[in-house]
Amino acid sequence: DRQRTTGFRHVMRLTDDRGILEHAEGPHPRFHMGYCTDDNARLLIVSVRDRGAATETAGLARIAARFLFDAQRSDGCVHNRLSFDRVWTDAPNTDDCWGRTLWALGEAVQKSADTELQNRCYESFVIGAGARSDSLRSMCFAALGAANLLAEDERNTEARHLLHDARAMFAFNPDGRGRWRWPEPRLSYANAAIPEAMIACGVALGDDTLAQRGIGLLDWLVHVETRDDHLSVTPAGGRGPHDVSPMFDQQAIEVAAIADAAIRAGDVTGHPCWDDVVDMAGNWFLGNNDAGVPMFDLETGGGYDGLHPDRPNLNQGAESTLAMISTMQHRSAMWLV
Repeated sequence: DRQRTTGFRHVMRLTDDRGILEHAEGPHPRFHMGYCTDDNARLLIVSVRDRGAATETAGLARIAARFLFDAQRSDGCVHNRLSFDRVWTDAPNTDDCWGRTLWALGEAVQKSADTELQNRCYESFVIGAGARSDSLRSMCFAALGAANLLAEDERNTEARHLLHDARAMFAFNPDGRGRWRWPEPRLSYANAAIPEAMIACGVALGDDTLAQRGIGLLDWLVHVETRDDHLSVTPAGGRGPHDVSPMFDQQAIEVAAIADAAIRAGDVTGHPCWDDVVDMAGNWFLGNNDAGVPMFDLETGGGYDGLHPDRPNLNQGAESTLAMISTMQHRSAMWLV
């Protein structure tokens, strides 16, 4: 178990009994900047993917899930920002934090080995699925959770209704912009979650056309975000139709989203080309990227916060570290970190 969980050692440094802290200066947690629901949802996902293989990750899953339960209101809306003094500093909403919460809850229902945690996450998902968002990404994150939960319980009407509403947001024509097939004027963040959600919705609802559209859009995105033999992903400032790679500050969250989507596409198609995409995502962290530098700290196990033209941002915050772990969970190389 100790060998398997070495990849979580920096996560455990960032996590206390309340949740995972959002920011770090180098490897050191910035306590005064508090916590966010987005990162605790990510923590729940990577912890349950470990399937209870170790006591450490089982404990992390419970901490993360409790954070999400506390963030959720009775109408399904979710707080995102919690100060270190344990005070919510924002209003409940259905932004990304809502979608990521549902994604994590659905993932826990499907993958956790902890029956009590599964049941509590199921109840919380039903509450959250009563809300809706007008944000495409928020609905995509929520749809991923709904598809996971529906795979575990095909009779769940809340998850099915959410997927139908998400499908309505995928009515865009991917060929409508000529060479620019993306449904938005610019690529921004976690872009691959959109085609992945299309694939997940299509499979769950028996809509083969939608699933194939998602696979085609993902293929286009990977082509856009590949340079030579490596990923050259959309930076924090986004990417438009006329922008040329490489661009910086590249973010680990984009690489992790590509890896997740490629895994789903590979499961649906059975085509080995998607294994190559997952390998490129893992290799981006190992140094096969536009700057030729590793994107994690071998000593601490933390993921670096961004890729600059000649170096990484050496801060090791929760988002980047969890994105690195999420990607490497698709490869045995995770346990090298």
